[in-house]
Amino acid sequence: MKSLQNKIIWITGASSGIGEALAIECAKEGAKLVLTSRRSDELQRVASLTGLDQDSILILPADLTNLDSLPELVSRVTERFGRIDLLFNNAGISSRALALESPVEIDKKVMDIDYFSVIALTKAVVPGMIERREGHIVVTSSVMGKIGTPLRSAYSAAKHALHGFFESLRIEVEDYGVNVTMLCPGYIHTQVSVNAVTSTGDKFNKMSHNQLHGKDPRKFARVVIKGIKKNKLEIHFGGKEIFGPVLYKFSQKLLNGYLHSQHKSNRFAD
Repeated sequence: MKSLQNKIIWITGASSGIGEALAIECAKEGAKLVLTSRRSDELQRVASLTGLDQDSILILPADLTNLDSLPELVSRVTERFGRIDLLFNNAGISSRALALESPVEIDKKVMDIDYFSVIALTKAVVPGMIERREGHIVVTSSVMGKIGTPLRSAYSAAKHALHGFFESLRIEVEDYGVNVTMLCPGYIHTQVSVNAVTSTGDKFNKMSHNQLHGKDPRKFARVVIKGIKKNKLEIHFGGKEIFGPVLYKFSQKLLNGYLHSQHKSNRFAD
């Protein structure tokens, strides 16, 4: 996809953070947008920031964990714009809980949002791309989709699962002109830690030190767009944390020791 001009781009999790940044930067590239999240008022706010006119944007609030509703959502997009050129699977939630203290219901909640809703929406969208023999699926994973860290077991498990699914899908659909790109950011300055779910099911409600000092989501969005134009398979962006997967390949024991020391010093608690 060499240009986003006049492309129909659907962004989930578009009401804040990375999704908001992607919407603004894609609009600058001349794309037409579909914005989805649960919060209609915040989608309206983001839509106004894009500067797009009403003919170039569709605000589509939805609970993507309601899997039965997804085919209808796809129909609404195609009825409005005729096609979907690029799907940003960006909706998701993080976790903050010790693995053994987190009820399975919490693990399931994170998996429903971060994994099952993502693959279900993809399965509803990709057939249209295959029919046109053109399209691009982009998935927001994480460095924690490559390595696990303390207090993030549910989140890391869901992100690992995304890699398994989409790396398989990529091979299956590439002969039909459909590309798949995985995003593996480190710490980005968003509300992800504030909205993270705890072992009780409540929000963590704290901005973590790492998120507070994370990279600018607008800068990340610009890096993502450049990578999409080059049809990159993965895009990594962040601070020193993005070298964790490299260290894992070099020495699993060394990385485990480092993460263990950070856990003991309570560095992951925030």
